Amino acid sequence: MSQLSARLDRAQPYALGLFRIVVGLLFLCHGAASLFGVLGGAVGGGTVPTGSWPGWYAAVIQLVGGALVLVGLGTRAAAFIASGSMAYAYFKVHQPMSLFPLENGGEASAMFCWALLLLVFTGPGALALDGLFSSRGPARRERHETVTV
Repeated sequence: MSQLSARLDRAQPYALGLFRIVVGLLFLCHGAASLFGVLGGAVGGGTVPTGSWPGWYAAVIQLVGGALVLVGLGTRAAAFIASGSMAYAYFKVHQPMSLFPLENGGEASAMFCWALLLLVFTGPGALALDGLFSSRGPARRERHETVTV
């Protein structure tokens, strides 16, 4: 059983990176649908009116935040802002209709909020641009770990 755990531990950064990529892509798609009318458009079809509160601003956060999370650039900051926007969406739009997400249509907002919040604490995982610009990128991190072990 310890061999399985060791293999899973080695794969963890890649699984986290894949999770980040999927969450970022899905979040970006929501923003693109609302802003550009693609993929079925905003709720009810079409686009959200430019500058409308909170729909247009939420869509911009979804598009930009989703793109940043997708490529892993400024992941923690982007995920923090995006998670907060989804918490706002849940509590201001969905929760007043009913407490539970299944009853108020807020499943996507709740899931995005928690998935993005997880990325705030875990970081981007593997395959992220953050690693290229970090002073402790993958190569330097490995050297540091071998010295201190």
